[in-house]
Amino acid sequence: MRALLTAEMDKTLIEEIEEFLEVEKGGWFTSNRLLDEDELIDRLRDKEVLITSYDKVTRKVIESCPNLKLIACTRSNPVNIDYDAAFEHGIPIIHTPGRNADSAAEYTFSLMLNISRNTPFAYMALKNGKYVQESVEKGKTSDIGKADVTWALGEGSPYLVFKGFELKGKTLGIVGFGQIGKKVAELAKAFGMDILVYDPNFKIVDGSNRQVDLNELLLQSDFITLHAAVVPETIGLMNKRTFQLMKRSAYLINTSRGAIINEEDLIEALRNKEIAGAALDVFASEPLQADHPFLNELENVIITPHIAGATYDAITNHTKMIISDLKKFMNGELLEFQYKEEKGGVPVVE
Repeated sequence: MRALLTAEMDKTLIEEIEEFLEVEKGGWFTSNRLLDEDELIDRLRDKEVLITSYDKVTRKVIESCPNLKLIACTRSNPVNIDYDAAFEHGIPIIHTPGRNADSAAEYTFSLMLNISRNTPFAYMALKNGKYVQESVEKGKTSDIGKADVTWALGEGSPYLVFKGFELKGKTLGIVGFGQIGKKVAELAKAFGMDILVYDPNFKIVDGSNRQVDLNELLLQSDFITLHAAVVPETIGLMNKRTFQLMKRSAYLINTSRGAIINEEDLIEALRNKEIAGAALDVFASEPLQADHPFLNELENVIITPHIAGATYDAITNHTKMIISDLKKFMNGELLEFQYKEEKGGVPVVE
């Protein structure tokens, strides 16, 4: 069979695919760019397999490529594929659930640690020349070499300005208990945190974490981390009402999707110190506009540009998952990572 490969893949593993497929490479794989609809049709028309990451596989693409028998997408949720059209034409879709679950969970914890210990703010203060001494003239000595060096003491010392909180003994509220949420819980246990879970579509049966309703989670948690997908029930889930229920000392973490938070309400909550702060990797609109309050006004928020899942390990993970199911497809075996129509296109949790 012939395949068009445009996906972001671990290039050290591609030879394994080429052992059983005739592969044409292009798009993102070769040039970090997406193929438009006409390009995709032109290059896919005589192929049986498409291996993609981000190309928009529309109904027109699917219906213009009569030889197409399989679509492999390296994303956890293949939202770039018209899955209704694929299902109608009997074309199975392979996806890669959990490929970056460890990456996202670890990044969630990095944000939690950074916001609780004020690490980025301390870093930027030093980079901007605060809390530093004048350069030592050549031939003179400074205090370097003392056994016990204190940076500075007094009311404005960084020891006081950036004093934070330990995670041990704090309560972590996890909204959405899919693969990422579960891994976050595992990390939280290692830090000695108490764990509350809100997920109406999941039932905890082992007693290892305490399942509560959303209001109780909001009232009791010192940190709240979001791991829900965007469905009608989760859009704007965090809003003016929920922020008012949170502790004033609580922090909000979001590495899932920006739409889960009503961003205007969060901005007001941060302005009014209704909550202690937020650490965000995703936003209502991306990229952020240059005049956004998160960039130029608020000092109790940490922001990063949607990189929680961006690790080389995640690419290796999804490459191995795709290769495994491609082999199964070629051998007529049951696919392990087939995207199911009954999901309705959107998983409940990540």
